[in-house]
Amino acid sequence: MKQSKLFLLIMLILPWFSIPLLGKKTVKRFWPACLFIAIVVRLESMIAKKRHWWYFYEKISPNAIGEFPLIWGPFFIGSMWILKFTYGKFWIYTITNLVIDTAFTFPFVSFLEKFRIASLIQLKKYQLSILFFIKSMLLYGFHFLKEKR
Repeated sequence: MKQSKLFLLIMLILPWFSIPLLGKKTVKRFWPACLFIAIVVRLESMIAKKRHWWYFYEKISPNAIGEFPLIWGPFFIGSMWILKFTYGKFWIYTITNLVIDTAFTFPFVSFLEKFRIASLIQLKKYQLSILFFIKSMLLYGFHFLKEKR
């Protein structure tokens, strides 16, 4: 139990150490899109809770949602990294997201289930993959529209 919380805390904090490597210009450019998609994921987690798509057994804090470390750690910062290296190359962006989302959906979700941190309930892994793909398209689309404006 204590190790699970430590794992979640590390997962939340560790990605933020890579911010200086992204560069100020990159962070400023992609911050709005990443913030937008993080808010979308937060709304998705509210729907997921009502529909019993997944369940988090472990939280970093009793008042925090279970998804908090995932949303504001690897998802938020990872989205910036992916946009930095692939924005403007739509097919590379799509393939990169499919590879990363598949790695999360299959081995990482199994890891979370094995260590009783979280598990899928009403949602199958392929459905979770589809959700990830939709969110990646929303992220790209939001940023595209922002830059076009």
